[in-house]
Amino acid sequence: MSDLLSYHPTPLLEITDSITESAGIRLLIKREDLNHPHVSGNKWWKLKYNLKEAARLGKKTLLTFGGAYSNHIYSTAAAAHELGFESMGIIRGEETFPLNSTLSFAKSCGMKLHYVSREKYKSKTDESFLLELKSLFGDFYLIPEGGTNEHAIAGVKEFGESLKEISFNYLCVPVGTGGTMSGLVESFKGEKSLIGFSVLKNGSFLNDEVSHWLSKEYSNWHLETDYHFGGYAKTTPHLLNFIKDFETHHNIPLDPIYTGKMMAGIYAMMGEQQFKKGSTILAIHTGGLQGR
Repeated sequence: MSDLLSYHPTPLLEITDSITESAGIRLLIKREDLNHPHVSGNKWWKLKYNLKEAARLGKKTLLTFGGAYSNHIYSTAAAAHELGFESMGIIRGEETFPLNSTLSFAKSCGMKLHYVSREKYKSKTDESFLLELKSLFGDFYLIPEGGTNEHAIAGVKEFGESLKEISFNYLCVPVGTGGTMSGLVESFKGEKSLIGFSVLKNGSFLNDEVSHWLSKEYSNWHLETDYHFGGYAKTTPHLLNFIKDFETHHNIPLDPIYTGKMMAGIYAMMGEQQFKKGSTILAIHTGGLQGR
């Protein structure tokens, strides 16, 4: 699928239990978390064409942004290591020892970590800040926070094309920056019903983020904003219990930041009969299991 980064075909599984049976729903999950050992889930697709572009431009270093537990930092470091790029991670907040598992892994892949204050981090898209980084670290290929740009959208759109072989009515995906949702909406061009589950508190602004990347206005998608469980990287006992029970019954691990919240939302909606009986839901496991 790519002449740069290895990809492993992923299984499509059906989930059956008392909730799906009571709701009259067929629930499928695409185990995209298994597409790569370290660059997993939607990160593989968001990085694919960014990596191709960096190689085309002859860039030697990848620079990107993220928090201390960022899946994107983890995946970018792994991709850079696999492909022979240098990598630089601009990390929000102060350096704390010992390093957590995410940053330890990134460092083990050769990523250099540069910490900036939370206030400074807000300037991550400002030209003046990017020029400052170039003066400090030299030339680099910039990948935005979360990886979302036109190259990421192209990769996710390609992933969406591969899902068209599957028969379903609803496509569900967790939403952080909106890039994955945008690429999927673009791919289906008004067909099916696409539901994004915001993992951010007060995530209604993500409607604008998704719309920004769309070539036209589509009416077949919406965001659910009631299943953030406290906000980004926040959890509740209910969420953690759901993830534990789900793994016990179905032998599928979920992360508490993205896919766990989406699946908890889907189950809540099934329990409230919000999906039409007899329909099929396709849920995308977007990886990020290192966040566990």
